[in-house]
Amino acid sequence: MTVLQQGAGARDETVADLLATGIRRLNWGCGDYPEHGWINSDIKESPNVHVVRDIRYGLPLETGCIEYAASVHALPEIHYWDQVPTLRELRRVLQPEGVLRLVLPDLDKGIRAYLDEDHDYFLIPDQDARSIGGKFITQMLWYGWSRMLFTYDLVAEMLTEAGFSSVSRCSYRQTNSRFPGITELDSRERESLYAEAVK
Repeated sequence: MTVLQQGAGARDETVADLLATGIRRLNWGCGDYPEHGWINSDIKESPNVHVVRDIRYGLPLETGCIEYAASVHALPEIHYWDQVPTLRELRRVLQPEGVLRLVLPDLDKGIRAYLDEDHDYFLIPDQDARSIGGKFITQMLWYGWSRMLFTYDLVAEMLTEAGFSSVSRCSYRQTNSRFPGITELDSRERESLYAEAVK
């Protein structure tokens, strides 16, 4: 039985080597920031990205080959109708009782900062937007790259619909799982929500 299925965009030897050395953690949507010690996956090819694939067509990984997966601010780039199928695919590659950790832009935090007129909360420079509304919208949609907005209750609903058995809210660098390394990719604490789901 091979651990890696055949599929476009897979670098078979690299992924197989990582799995053979016991690395069974997935960094999905790594972008230009692949991490050492993870199987890095993204839609675009870049150095140290091991699986180059649009997740909507399935990841070329066998079912149950990953212990845990983390994704930082990648899910917002997926269209609404593809959210649950994407989460189902991430669930598929997890082993039984494997864990998915999501780091997502938190709409509730953004709304609070907007209502409080907290200009310092937003990462948008004045040359891009001066008004609090302009900063809020530009950041929440991240200059048009984001196609989805997230609140914790929506994330929990989608994860449940995708078949995960339990969902919990977490904090920055804190996990409810048995995998302490799952928090290694955490970033953007001020603007993010953290959620974990068990297969």
